[in-house]
Amino acid sequence: MPVLTRLIPSPVVVDIRPGALNDLAGVLADQRISSSGKLAIAISGGSGAVLRERLAPALPSAEWFEVDGGTLDDAIKLADAMKKKGRYDAVVGLGGGKIIDCAKFAAARVGLPLVAVATNLSHDGLCSPVATLDNDAGRGSYGVPNPIAVVIDLDIIREAPVRFVRSGIGDALSNISAVRDWELAARERGEDIDGLAAAMARQAGEAVLRHPGGVGDDGFLQVLAEGLVLTGIAMSVSGDSRPASGACHEINHAFDLLFPKRAASHGEQCGLGAAFAMHLRGAREESAYMAQVLRRHGLPVLPEEIGFTVDEFVQVVEYAPQTRPGRYTILEHLDLSTDQIRDAYADYAKTIGS
Repeated sequence: MPVLTRLIPSPVVVDIRPGALNDLAGVLADQRISSSGKLAIAISGGSGAVLRERLAPALPSAEWFEVDGGTLDDAIKLADAMKKKGRYDAVVGLGGGKIIDCAKFAAARVGLPLVAVATNLSHDGLCSPVATLDNDAGRGSYGVPNPIAVVIDLDIIREAPVRFVRSGIGDALSNISAVRDWELAARERGEDIDGLAAAMARQAGEAVLRHPGGVGDDGFLQVLAEGLVLTGIAMSVSGDSRPASGACHEINHAFDLLFPKRAASHGEQCGLGAAFAMHLRGAREESAYMAQVLRRHGLPVLPEEIGFTVDEFVQVVEYAPQTRPGRYTILEHLDLSTDQIRDAYADYAKTIGS
């Protein structure tokens, strides 16, 4: 009988702990990512400048590149600047999601491995095979290789505004709803489901959901960081965003498209969308428990808590399926009318308690 194996695309290094940033140069050298220290390091002009001052003495051969924002043009400019400057062993994205996504795209464009050094935990993109960048048409997702290394210093994470951690919590918890949507599509449409990817994403979400700690607790931050990394790897395993993106993310995208100047954070909208989607599929107790956990961490569970009326939320849910044509979730399955969405929301609000 032949022995079959699967090669899982994943980072060579995952270093998540307090003080991890202090050993960055050693990690890169020890793992043979950059024994010469020739690195192209992308940073923001704000907090990145402080980290540059701290890290530069240990990385004397590195070149530092300031990135203005999180657009496709910014990523292309970064890639072009690296090409002009010289040859490097790897690209380091040091910062939040926008910086890392720009660095991901630029690294892919110049054919170099990427090291993701996250300074906040706002979403699961830090280890995913996707770079999300603003473009002239709005926002696009671009396929890129997985990071070769992920470094998350929990001391740095605690220094970031707490809203970033809360956003990551909402994004991680939404995995639970997203995997349910994937299973629904498999039952109703015969869509292939990757059991390993689904298990990784679901367990990442469940670990965050069940952890008793809070946003200032190292143990909880460790679980959240690991969950976000595992979610990114799950997307690589499946070759799709399916393990982490269902009705929850359709609702998030609808908020962004319909109300671009008023939208809340990615994780806040995904968490709210996930709790509501769980209610729609009849998992009332699970929905109520998810809402309870979101509230405990200071996240919204009702649209009014992020500045939207019930009518606007109904509009968002009604529009949501249009954001991902071809994706089958509980929203497409139920195909609710405006009045039915309104009734479902009233029942949801009553169930979780306003």
